Amino acid sequence: MRPYGVSEEDVKAIFHPERSGSELAAKFGAPNAMAFIAQSASLPAGCLAFDQFDDKTAEIHKFFVDALFRGRGIGRALMAAALAEIEKGPSRTVLIHTTFYMKNAIAVYEAFGFRPCPPFRETPVHVRHTDIFMSCSVSPA
Repeated sequence: MRPYGVSEEDVKAIFHPERSGSELAAKFGAPNAMAFIAQSASLPAGCLAFDQFDDKTAEIHKFFVDALFRGRGIGRALMAAALAEIEKGPSRTVLIHTTFYMKNAIAVYEAFGFRPCPPFRETPVHVRHTDIFMSCSVSPA
């Protein structure tokens, strides 16, 4: 049985729809978008990206810290850097779509003031039981 009743294909389609590096570069190289890569001892340790959801809203994507580097503050540093950049732009709200089993990530989101919010996109009915939608407000820099 698949964990939580969600297939790997569904996770990829919902959270990782890009099919190539050039698609990722185009998405996160656009105005008011950015991708961060954290390194530790010259090794990639984590990542986080954001882009514009609409005129006044940004969305966090691709938040990940490698298991070898967890517990060292890398996720918090990535989130702090992303929110500092978002505050420089037009967005006043930041959105996150995640799943309930991403408990460590949710703890980081909550530490930065993210709280549950209504769904801001449709997901397939058979995966909705795993959806967590969160948002927070940011102030201009």
